[in-house]
Amino acid sequence: MGGGINAADTVWILLSTALVMLMTPALGFFYGGLVRRKNVLTTIMHSFFMVALISVQWVLWGYTLAFGPDRWGIIGSLRWLGLNGVGLEPSSEYAVTVPHLAFMIYQGMFAVITPALITGAFAERKRFKTFAIFSLLWATLVYDPVAHWVWGSGGWLSRLGALDFAGGTVVHITSGMSALVAAIVLGRRLGFGREPMGPHDVTMTLLGAGLLWFGWFGFNAGSALSAGPLAVNAFVVTNTAAAMATLTWMTLSWIHQRQPSVLGSAAGAVAGLVAITPAAGFVDVPAALLIGLAAGFLCYWAVQAKEMLGIDDSLDVWGVHGVGGMWGALATGIFASTAVNPDGANGLLFGNPGQLLIQLLAVVVVSAYSMAVTWIILKALDVTIGLRVEEQEELSGLDVTQHGEVAYQL
Repeated sequence: MGGGINAADTVWILLSTALVMLMTPALGFFYGGLVRRKNVLTTIMHSFFMVALISVQWVLWGYTLAFGPDRWGIIGSLRWLGLNGVGLEPSSEYAVTVPHLAFMIYQGMFAVITPALITGAFAERKRFKTFAIFSLLWATLVYDPVAHWVWGSGGWLSRLGALDFAGGTVVHITSGMSALVAAIVLGRRLGFGREPMGPHDVTMTLLGAGLLWFGWFGFNAGSALSAGPLAVNAFVVTNTAAAMATLTWMTLSWIHQRQPSVLGSAAGAVAGLVAITPAAGFVDVPAALLIGLAAGFLCYWAVQAKEMLGIDDSLDVWGVHGVGGMWGALATGIFASTAVNPDGANGLLFGNPGQLLIQLLAVVVVSAYSMAVTWIILKALDVTIGLRVEEQEELSGLDVTQHGEVAYQL
């Protein structure tokens, strides 16, 4: 990389930022279609509200904690508080051909969507006030430190050589494993297992999935941080893995339930996108096919297992993002090749079994940390302001009881 600002790279980062921003309202549609009609607005609002809340948190203190000058390998210092010192010149440590401010806002969109992903685990039963406070605490105490460990200059997992191109560990493992804890701590929805709780609008979910797939090109190809061959590779493998996982999940549902599920196709696409995220800048197309194939298979059965265990992770966040993220992180340790990215590392298949062990360590540590801190935050909030809405509010629906509005005037 040469010094100075490159106009093409800057355009690519700004475009990718917009694509990643679109993913959060797209997630709102994806989740919104999956809930019952009385909870649509609340569910979409969970995602829409994150765009506002975490955008402000990020510029005030989130960015400096995640990417600021390193402190002990575990957190960024407060030197860039309120974006002090983050300007229009390139950063010497991060994207060196675009303004530092562009890198900051691009990373901000990752910070926005991550807590939004968790909301699928407690859909239809969490108080909005509690959700807002939880999200702010979670972003500060879970997302920002983990982002520093993996991506921050001097972060301890980064120094160890852990590979995460676009957020398999930082985004999907943190949110997926936290979602599992949230589902368990909040408990099941009233009537869970006894009355129908199917999606009220599958078309909305499919629209959300399509927009997520579209936005994901900014997520993964944008993480090359320049408009070049690496972005092209990330773009192609992202689409390939998503397509393969879609076919896999749909086929499994066809065999298992005798019909090719439309909802399953949408879930499969997201599972494939999740799994290729950490690997996108390190693996080739044949590897992407295998990663997508395994993601469709593993995530499908993870969702079945969750149902058998009776855990009410309402919208399958753990099964898709937690399991998909873990598989993607480990797959990176298997399939990574310096032929794709000289700045990466070789994985198990290319003579470096140590990389898989590093990836495994990152998976275990980030999972344990995310789950422990999420449990502490939720327990503290439960004692102080309460997690769940009242029974009658849950029965009436959160749209009316939390927001005083309804999605449809029928």
